[in-house]
Amino acid sequence: MSEAFRQRKVQCASPGGLHRIAYLEWGEPNNPRVLVCVHGLTRCSRDFAFLAQELSTRYRVICPDVAGRGDSDWLRDPMDYVLTTYVSDMVTLIARLDVESVHWVGTSMGGLIGMALASLAESPIERLVLNDVGPVLTAASLDRIGSYVGNAPTFPSIEAAVQYVCAVSATFGPHSEAQWRFLTENVVRRDADGTWRMKYDPAIAVPFGAGQPYRDIELWSQWETIRCPTLVLRGEHSDLLTRETVAQMAASGPRAKIAEITGVGHAPTLLHADQVALVREFLLADY
Repeated sequence: MSEAFRQRKVQCASPGGLHRIAYLEWGEPNNPRVLVCVHGLTRCSRDFAFLAQELSTRYRVICPDVAGRGDSDWLRDPMDYVLTTYVSDMVTLIARLDVESVHWVGTSMGGLIGMALASLAESPIERLVLNDVGPVLTAASLDRIGSYVGNAPTFPSIEAAVQYVCAVSATFGPHSEAQWRFLTENVVRRDADGTWRMKYDPAIAVPFGAGQPYRDIELWSQWETIRCPTLVLRGEHSDLLTRETVAQMAASGPRAKIAEITGVGHAPTLLHADQVALVREFLLADY
């Protein structure tokens, strides 16, 4: 996969101090049409490389590493790994881009950040794609994620890392060997001693509450204030975004358009042409 992107960082503030978040940029740097793509809980910016390349002729595509992930700084206080920090960081990023409005694609946690930002008065988000996430986070999905997030495993080889990522990400659905390796290489780094480890701060699990009993989390009041056109992608077998929740999302708030991806759980990776086509068609409709 050819990756003609630019790498940049921007300084942000959290209660614990200053930190820098990294981001990748595709497309013409002066294009006023900006698409921001934000990854899931333990993932990173390069997950969107395929989508970014497909849309870079129409957009300046910006893919950040959320604080504590990828090439972004780890936060001094683990309790700052919360939605309010992430939203603040994205506001700073958009200010750096010097644009008044953006389109947004968010997978899982990235969708929650987008929902929170889109729900605010005078939000810069004009069009929103939520990839397998909505106003209800089920206890079952939180328990599954909590079983592995923050465990900080190490691997003797990249092949062992691929096996691990395949196991914890089996809900992504069928992928080729090359795609699984791509999804693995995005989120691991090699230490000086030759071992491999996950490319995120294990402390992101602290506010997430790993190991604690989980209950459904509901964000309907936030959802009801969103007014921009919204597309919701749902994995057919998702344990995080239920069909009941999706039906209510279609009937309330921004009255989202819904598309279900067959053979996938949580969450579609947007590495497949049919998934990218759904996003492209929605984002570029009448635009």
